[in-house]
Amino acid sequence: MHLLAPEPGGTALAAPPTVGFVVSRAVGNAVTRNVVKRRLRHLSRERLAGLPEGIETVVRALPASATASYAELGADLDRALARTLPRAAA
Repeated sequence: MHLLAPEPGGTALAAPPTVGFVVSRAVGNAVTRNVVKRRLRHLSRERLAGLPEGIETVVRALPASATASYAELGADLDRALARTLPRAAA
């Protein structure tokens, strides 16, 4: 996961947080990649309220995400956010 925090005093502070996804062919075929993207999109939507305004997030799905359960993907996303949000605030 990568985060891009807005610069202090910039115009992006008023923008809502955004999330993008990178799901490579290593994850699986097109159907599998789309399932992973849909799951991550839904999980991210639930967590958008907790993200600061103007922040841009990129989530990169690893090949193990193809076989991960919905709960495992959610836990991994929470863990990644907890690890990267404090760095973006600094």
